[in-house]
Amino acid sequence: MNIYIGNLAYTTSEDDLRDAFSQFGQVESASIIIDKFSGRSKGFGFVDMPNDSEAREAIESLNEKDLNGRTVKVNEAKPREERPARRDRY
Repeated sequence: MNIYIGNLAYTTSEDDLRDAFSQFGQVESASIIIDKFSGRSKGFGFVDMPNDSEAREAIESLNEKDLNGRTVKVNEAKPREERPARRDRY
């Protein structure tokens, strides 16, 4: 299951996410989304857990809890929606 984590502190690392979620089971991957222009975290990320029941337990346990000084939002990630192609303004 792919899990969305929002409202992350900018100092939170992928290892922090992996550590928090590995308490509930196997973590396949953990990633924080980075702004390509500033190189800073955008304040959200994703964790992939292969076992759905472990993933649900992690979501229930970590949602609205403190992680690195911020109350995080944790839920099942929704599939990415197709967005229209961007046009150049020039």
